[in-house]
Parts: sequence; structure tokens; C-alpha cells
Amino acid sequence: MSILVNKRTRIVVQGLGDDAERLHMPACLGYGHGRRCFVAGVAPSMAGRLVDGIPIFENVADAREATGANTCVVYASAGRTAAAIEEAAEARMELVVCISNGVSKDELRDVRGHLEASGTRLLGPGCAGLVTPAEVKIGGLPGEAHRRGHIGIISRSLGLTALAARQLVQFGLGTSTAVGLAEDHHEPTHLELLKLFEQDPATDAVLLIGPIDEASEAACAAWIRAGAHKPLVGYIDEADPARAQRTRLQDCGVHMTRNPAMLGELTASVVDTRWLPFD
Repeated sequence: MSILVNKRTRIVVQGLGDDAERLHMPACLGYGHGRRCFVAGVAPSMAGRLVDGIPIFENVADAREATGANTCVVYASAGRTAAAIEEAAEARMELVVCISNGVSKDELRDVRGHLEASGTRLLGPGCAGLVTPAEVKIGGLPGEAHRRGHIGIISRSLGLTALAARQLVQFGLGTSTAVGLAEDHHEPTHLELLKLFEQDPATDAVLLIGPIDEASEAACAAWIRAGAHKPLVGYIDEADPARAQRTRLQDCGVHMTRNPAMLGELTASVVDTRWLPFD
């Protein structure tokens, strides 16, 4: 199993022709069940056409009605991003993965109202995407770095996500789902994702890869102390504010490392006794 996306997810793409879309989509379509998962695109000027075998619609609501799509990925210019998220929410998409950035705080506040009214979950704006290995990937996370497994990854670093995934493979482990959060502390929070992984029966442990903002760190620490059941492994860089965060997370039971090259070994040590340190 996984969180947020799997081989049954049906995805509509907003912003066909955007530079990031042209960069990401060939890899997304070619990964896992991508050809089955990506079922529609939205581009009013191209409605009625096929692009890479994907039917194009005038709006998200039409795309959902015709294809049964439940997830939307947004590639849009800065001036269109907020409107694209709102359109997806109004079409009652279950999940919106917004790769585009450039949404102001005021726009984001208005967007949240639409999301809450429709029950739509937002990842982004400005996120790296997510991947459930061997099934589906949305956005720029490198799917080839991941092997199917039981370790959840929450990260704000594209490079460290790939590094951690490759290390897990070296220790016979794999990823349930990897989620690349936005660097600017947008949706969802670390805590929301921790709760989803806690509820996922196929996730045995979770990797938290920094940076993490102070409010998220405090909320996670309180929740962990209250009774998180799955092992948590964390890495936060050596910047001054991070030292206190690292200490607080370690004090509440998170297995922390100062060296990102140790993420795989440390994770293996908490889920497989063969890799426990002897000193």
C-alpha cells in the first residue's frame, strides 16, 4: 500500500506546454503505470485533441466527468497557479499536486477556502511531487532511485530524497511513498503526512529529511510524544537553528543523524536487527 497515490490514481494535467510539464511528463508517463494513470489534460485552446495519447479538455470538471480523474497536477504560469488550484478544487479533485510556484499569501488564503469547502488536499505550491515506487510518480522526483518497500519519506530536498532512497535499496529496503514538500512551508504539513504514514499498514518507518519549520517541528514533536507507533528517522542540516530542532526531535524519540550518508544504515537499524550498531 502507500499514501496519496497508487496505480489506481487517475490524473488530469493542467498546464500542458509549460516548461516543467515538458520536462517531467515523459518520465511520468513512462514510469510504472503512468500510461494508465495519466488520463486527461486541460488546455482550453487544445480541447478535443490528443497529446501523447492523452485527451485534452477545456476544464478540469469536464476532464473528471469524462475520465473519472481524482487527482490533478498543476503546471501553470505564476499568474494562473491560484486559479488552476481553485478550478481543481471546484471539480472536487481528491488531491492537487501543484508543481508551479508564484502564489501570494493572499491568494493562498483564498485557495484554502476552496480546498476546505471541497475536501481537496493540496501538495504545494512549489512542491517536487511524489512517487509510489513501481506504480506512479507525479512531478520531478526521480522514480528510478526508488524500490518498492515499506519506508515512507517526507522531504524538502530533491537530492537528499534520491540519496536516501538509493541507500535504502543498499540495505534491502524500499519506499512506500516519497513526498517532496515545497521549500516555502506550504501544504501539507509534516504532521499531516506523518499521520497518513502512521495509518498506512504497509509503512513500517518514516524518514524525515529537513529543513523543517519551527511550527511543524513543534507540532510533530508533540504528536510523537503523545504516542506515535512507527519508528522515525530524521536528518536536519547543520545550520544554527537546526541544532535545537534536532535535539528536540531526538528527545521525543526520533532517530537523528548529522550525516545524510547514514540515513539508510540508521533506518535499517530500526527496522531490521541485522543492522543494529554494535558499539
